[in-house]
Amino acid sequence: MSLIEQIQRDTKEAMKRRDKRRVGALRMLSSALKNSEIEAGRPLTGEEEIAVLRRQLKQREESAEAYRKVGREEQAEAEASEAGIVREYLPAPLSPEEMERIVDRAIEETEASGMKDMGAVMGRATALSEGRAEGRELAALVRSRLQ
Repeated sequence: MSLIEQIQRDTKEAMKRRDKRRVGALRMLSSALKNSEIEAGRPLTGEEEIAVLRRQLKQREESAEAYRKVGREEQAEAEASEAGIVREYLPAPLSPEEMERIVDRAIEETEASGMKDMGAVMGRATALSEGRAEGRELAALVRSRLQ
């Protein structure tokens, strides 16, 4: 079952339970996925679906932070709640040890020798992480290993 189908099924269940907040968040996810499909002109791959969800998660987290900075705690909580719902559909994140092994493997496979090879290492590490690692965290680890 694709992610879009799973979200549509979960939306129906949330509607039956009259969970307005969850219904709203799931509809937002479904819409983002459908829009990406339309832009691509074809059904999305699993990796592309995960990328859309990661963008949605990042957007919700940034919005929650912005609301907190201006003292709008209620809106911040709503965004944080939506972020939690998005996280349910993302693969489990890698542990720090797993990320270190992936970065070490990427460095070894690309035969990286310094910062000039960061792009190649990041590309390989991203592929090896299969969408389970945050780009910022991977980049920080790669940078520390290459320096």
